[in-house]
Amino acid sequence: MIEIIAAIARWSQLTANLILFGSCIFLVIIGQQKALFGASWVVRLERWFPWMAGIILLGLMGILAVTTGEATGVVANVWSPFAWLEIMQKTQIGYIWVARAILASMLLIVIFYFQRVKRERWHYLLWAVAASFPLIAGTLMSHSSADEMSFVAVAPYAVHILLAGAWFGALPAFLFILYSNHSGSGKAVDLKTANYLKKFSAVALPVILLLAITGLIVTDRLVETFYHTLVASPYGWLLIAKLSVLTVILVIAYQARYRWLPMLLEDGTEQAHRSAKHLRQWVGIEFLLALLLVLLATVLANTLPAKHTVIENWPYPFRFSINATWDEPYVQEMVWSGVVLFFIALCTVWLGKRYHWSRMIKILVPGILGISSMAIALPPLAIEAYPETYLKPTVPFDTISIVNGSRLFAENCINCHGPQGKGTQPVADPDVRDPTDLLTQQHTAQYTVGNVFHLLTHGIPGTPMPGFAATLSEDDRWDLINFLHALSRGFDSRLLGSMILPEMPVIASPVFDYAANDGSSGNLRDFRLHKNVLLVLFSWPQSKDRFFQLAASSDRIKALDTEVLAVPIRALEPWELEQIAEIANFPVVIEGWSEIKDSYWLYRRVRTVPDLSGKGMFPGHMEFITDRFGYLRARWVAQFEGFGWQNFDALTLQLRQLNQEDEIMPPPGEHAH
Repeated sequence: MIEIIAAIARWSQLTANLILFGSCIFLVIIGQQKALFGASWVVRLERWFPWMAGIILLGLMGILAVTTGEATGVVANVWSPFAWLEIMQKTQIGYIWVARAILASMLLIVIFYFQRVKRERWHYLLWAVAASFPLIAGTLMSHSSADEMSFVAVAPYAVHILLAGAWFGALPAFLFILYSNHSGSGKAVDLKTANYLKKFSAVALPVILLLAITGLIVTDRLVETFYHTLVASPYGWLLIAKLSVLTVILVIAYQARYRWLPMLLEDGTEQAHRSAKHLRQWVGIEFLLALLLVLLATVLANTLPAKHTVIENWPYPFRFSINATWDEPYVQEMVWSGVVLFFIALCTVWLGKRYHWSRMIKILVPGILGISSMAIALPPLAIEAYPETYLKPTVPFDTISIVNGSRLFAENCINCHGPQGKGTQPVADPDVRDPTDLLTQQHTAQYTVGNVFHLLTHGIPGTPMPGFAATLSEDDRWDLINFLHALSRGFDSRLLGSMILPEMPVIASPVFDYAANDGSSGNLRDFRLHKNVLLVLFSWPQSKDRFFQLAASSDRIKALDTEVLAVPIRALEPWELEQIAEIANFPVVIEGWSEIKDSYWLYRRVRTVPDLSGKGMFPGHMEFITDRFGYLRARWVAQFEGFGWQNFDALTLQLRQLNQEDEIMPPPGEHAH
């Protein structure tokens, strides 16, 4: 019941606000002559303005009531003004609601005040501006602003809403004209009124197209890379329904602009009468569809966005992936052939109109060609999928999970895949596939983390790979996957060096919790957007000279917005910690060091020595730079990479370059992908 009340409240206030805004924009567009504002249809339209403003306020009251019930979790609070007041005073949602209510009240006052005077064009512009403020304020409660309250996040949605108002809100005025001019004189619509309609229609079609473009921008922000959710989630199905309705509306708008309105200008003809009848009928249908579109948009705005949707059961046995299939034989040829055929299908649409094909041929030829193009281009891009293909990990990609996954790998996988995951134990049977090289081969395009989870759970038929559903818990399987990701990323890190690759963040730094000898503690994520981190993995006393260097230069490092964290590679005795404390003026990790060391040792490989696995090949001293966005950008292995960052000018140069970079990629997510 609360959900129904919420939908009605949100839909009614948004619809009223859009109509009020769009009607005023319509009058501004066509109102070059003052005589227009005394027309009977304008007077009737204006009578609805106070009612629309009242509906906005009433809808906002309903939104406050429902929001209070949802926020407190107490249904009775929906009807409690005292609970409403608490929400208004203590929450950000409440502050935004108060702003919306004040703006809506000001709109009502402005409408009442200027309805008493003889209207001019600027009055309608003022009303439109006043009506735009509650719409813009409403976008601050959208999903876009929930993720990031910034101009970049909110502005596209605000423009989208205003464009929606400029089109949808003007449809009632359009209908008022049509129904107020079709009787009396015998004319379909007088020429002056027809020109009003034509002037607005010339603006309406591009507005609808811009509405679609801004909608795509907003949708892309709420979907990001999770486009598969569009065919497997409530958000996706609602969006498809919304786009389907918009497509029908675009067809009607196109017909009105380029077919029926030109006929309307042929004064006194039978065609003009038929055109006016078509316009009244179809613009009415367009308005009803627009009401449905606003309802779908309202429900969509309060549905969990696609990028946050967890798809536990992918309903299709396949998925499309360009990355996984593009280099396969004949794939590119098939895809480009389909693309060419699709453009031919588009050309036949123009040809049908140009040469006046029959309606059946106009539909059949482009339709058959379009379907054929998809039948050629899409199948080569399809690969096998499982119910868990798009399942999101429930265990974060952190050092504790990686270390536990390493232990599980040693217990369950090392016999076939080898100690480094290279698949070094071939199968004697020539018909059975050898174990997969998990270290050096890229599998992320072919296998999502959900795919790997499925294979770990159920095994791979026709291979020695067993399923671990009975022997490993769900969390253990995710830990194993996190270790495999760290293993392959560690191999990729051989491309890192003591100099950063400018504007190329690729490898996410494994996060960790820590506690240090100086009483500080936290998580690596705490430094994001604020500081770079110089992570020093050291042995003692072998790294003593380096500690003197770091201590002497710590002020220079801190001045470059960089924090130093030192991590021992073995347990330190109390007297050793005392020695270190006398030298180091930066934190030395005393809790969490073992997991950090074991995880970051996976990132030890260098270009010249890509297989650091034998005796004496585990470095005693390594340093990593993680940028302020959470990406591993440079690494110095003292044993194999020479003088490196012992020259502090070389180190500070890397830090300055990182500080000059803006955000290239958003900070890595909490889970492996």
